[in-house]
Amino acid sequence: MPGSLTGWLGLGFIGVIVFWLGANLVNDPSEFFNVAFIGLTNGAVYALVALGYTLVYGILQLINFAHGDVFALSGLIASTVIVGWIGLGAESSTGEVVLGIGLALVIAVVFAATLNTGIELVAYRRLRNAPRLAPLITAVGISFILQDVGLVGWGVEFRTTEKLIPNRDAFNIGGVHFPWDKLGVLWLTVPVLIALTWLVRSTKQGKAMRATSQDMDAAAMMGINVNRTISFTFALAGGLAGAGGLLYFLHFTSMRYDTGFQLGLIAFTAAVLGGIGNLAGAVVGALVIGFVQSFNEGLTWLAPGGDWTRSIVFGILIATLVFRPEGLLGERTPEGG
Repeated sequence: MPGSLTGWLGLGFIGVIVFWLGANLVNDPSEFFNVAFIGLTNGAVYALVALGYTLVYGILQLINFAHGDVFALSGLIASTVIVGWIGLGAESSTGEVVLGIGLALVIAVVFAATLNTGIELVAYRRLRNAPRLAPLITAVGISFILQDVGLVGWGVEFRTTEKLIPNRDAFNIGGVHFPWDKLGVLWLTVPVLIALTWLVRSTKQGKAMRATSQDMDAAAMMGINVNRTISFTFALAGGLAGAGGLLYFLHFTSMRYDTGFQLGLIAFTAAVLGGIGNLAGAVVGALVIGFVQSFNEGLTWLAPGGDWTRSIVFGILIATLVFRPEGLLGERTPEGG
């Protein structure tokens, strides 16, 4: 009976949300789809960071709370390249912007991949067989260390840039605007997500990652270099954080030493919502949160308003952990005896 009541309450809640979205769609269709496109863009950025959480958890069952700070440091590195070294601005030519962003992307990805691999080697590898609480506390400690590095290196003020990708419309369909800056985020994000899926599912390294995540000892017996595979996974997760840091800086035009704390929690929520350890689930969870954020802040009919966004997002996290801890696309597994 309690389970049935919970199910009916969940269905009722979903029904209210569907009704609210439908009413907003009917009230102003163009506004609805414009807001939805913003949510899609934000969700794509969150997905890059959420995938880093889910990759590491899938192979080590470790929640790497330092991941958000790797993302923030990558964004600050990208800001130094774009603003400090190259000096890109609104007056820069298209060629200069493309080359500058490309250089910043390479540097941010290499930096984040190297940093994340170093963190695994120094902080996590020796704790691989320790109780789960030990690496978790270590991850929190590494997070504070990285924040202090960002504070000392870049100060307390936000690093900002002008809109380098124009926000004018690439095209307009029925009042729905598709600006270049948001399309640029999708053009950079979607190929990365496709390449990651191909790597994990179709390559020899991806098979080694999946084997190691299922049974580390059995994988070692089959000739897989477990340490190298785990290091590669951390490098891959760091590279995704580096790309996410650059995109965040370009999209939102500002970054600070503690930006990774809040966005890391949002990305972690996305990974849990979709099913942590599940790549597709991390993307779905990130898109859901992107839509929740944009609908709450952008729709005008009976919307709670932007002040409630964090409460709603973390309320979703709590509800997921209580009612469906395996996430939307995760599979329920029995506890080992």
